Amino acid sequence: MLLTFDHGPIRELRFNRPPVHALTREFLSALREAVEAASSAGFRAIVLSGTPGRFSAGLDVPLLLTLDRPAIAELWRELYGVFRALACSSIPVVAAITGHATAGGIVLPIFCDWRVAAQGDFKIGVNEVQVGIPLPPVIIAAMRRLIGPRETERLAVSGALISPEEAARVGLVDELAQPDQVIDRALQWCQGRLALPANAMALTRQVSRADLVALFDSLDDELTRVTAAWWTPESQSTLRAVVERLQKKKSS
Repeated sequence: MLLTFDHGPIRELRFNRPPVHALTREFLSALREAVEAASSAGFRAIVLSGTPGRFSAGLDVPLLLTLDRPAIAELWRELYGVFRALACSSIPVVAAITGHATAGGIVLPIFCDWRVAAQGDFKIGVNEVQVGIPLPPVIIAAMRRLIGPRETERLAVSGALISPEEAARVGLVDELAQPDQVIDRALQWCQGRLALPANAMALTRQVSRADLVALFDSLDDELTRVTAAWWTPESQSTLRAVVERLQKKKSS
């Protein structure tokens, strides 16, 4: 589910769950463990990447609809664990957004240090509301930190999918690159950080990200509410309707 490429002191973790790199509990567990292990293995930065045209479509909803309540609760705990690992990473993490990045596919980059997105006819956005899932508070708080309260409200409440260019304009991504240059540009950004005096950079980064890290101080109640929201009749019916439409589209 993950391919690993080492570029000197930088470890690239490339999503490898075709066709859309949808997130499952196993995928999330592997990603969390890989992020947490990179620093102890001596790496000084991480790049998360997808494949040409696709970063991630977010949660694997068709699969998730087959799971029982304990399995869904475990999935949400693992998803929050990845958020925490990215936010609290002791080394910089860059998202190389190689194409479409929707729902959880753009949420993961929100907790990273920097986001490079591919230019082109791609869609980016937190479209959870459109598929019947209330956007969790920790994601809204991280978005507010990144793009401010007004744009967060607009994008979160509408679930709008926007172009990479608009995402860059509002600050949801930090820069754009040609599709075949996204990973290279992410590596260059890391190299720029690693060229700085190491202790000064690390300590300043730690202080600068303290507000993001603090979001994870106590989330047990939130996880309970988020998991319960998955099982509401509205969420279940909307999610099943979405899956049905996707299946009809595939078969047509």
